Amino acid sequence: MTGWELVAVVVAGVVAGAINAVVGSGSLITFPTLVAMGVDPVTANVSNTIGLVPGSFTGAYGYRAELSGQRDRLLRLGLASALGALIGGLLLLVLDPGVFRIVVVVLIALACVLVVIQPRLNALLADRREHAHPDGGPVLWLTVLAAGVYGGYFGAAQGVLLIGLLGSFLDDGLQRVNAAKNVLALIVNGVAAVLFVVVAKVDWQAVLGVALGAIVGGFVGARVGRRIPAPVLRGVIVAVGVAAIIVLVYG
Repeated sequence: MTGWELVAVVVAGVVAGAINAVVGSGSLITFPTLVAMGVDPVTANVSNTIGLVPGSFTGAYGYRAELSGQRDRLLRLGLASALGALIGGLLLLVLDPGVFRIVVVVLIALACVLVVIQPRLNALLADRREHAHPDGGPVLWLTVLAAGVYGGYFGAAQGVLLIGLLGSFLDDGLQRVNAAKNVLALIVNGVAAVLFVVVAKVDWQAVLGVALGAIVGGFVGARVGRRIPAPVLRGVIVAVGVAAIIVLVYG
């Protein structure tokens, strides 16, 4: 990876870290950037997951005020996220790389759709909040487990999924839901990253570039990311996602 390519990865990491703190879907920025730099798709996914962990931490830390009183909830749901991430990471490693290339195109397309429909999804889910179980119940635990499997296999838009799930089943404000989402995403990325460091092929230059950018982006996203116009943010994410699909299909 050349110096300019590393700079591009760092910049992508800044954007991804900020997006992850605010919405989720930052991998739709960094993953296709790494693929465009010539990194093998599976290695790019592994390296991207490891590199985004520091940014996930800074994003969660930036929302620490909204995390007050959520410890017990996050301990329960965090276990589901950890188990799911382990399953998803193992699936990534044991399935044929050709399967990943096919599946990831579908997942990116799904992630783009989720990003586009998120406002309508949140509006529909808001109608359910007044009837929500105070702790989410077993259904939320199982769906968070499934989201962890998705995140461990390919993490793009796992934040959107988690916001939708938490917002549906918890009687809590959106900012506190977003704070919980950041912690659960950190757990998913962290567990998958440990697995990948031990048993997977890692591009450490890519990890360094994504990590340096994501650390800054996580702080920025937590502090000022809410000021970014939502339509602009969604437009950028979807554009990059479409570019990733084109690269994977025709590259």
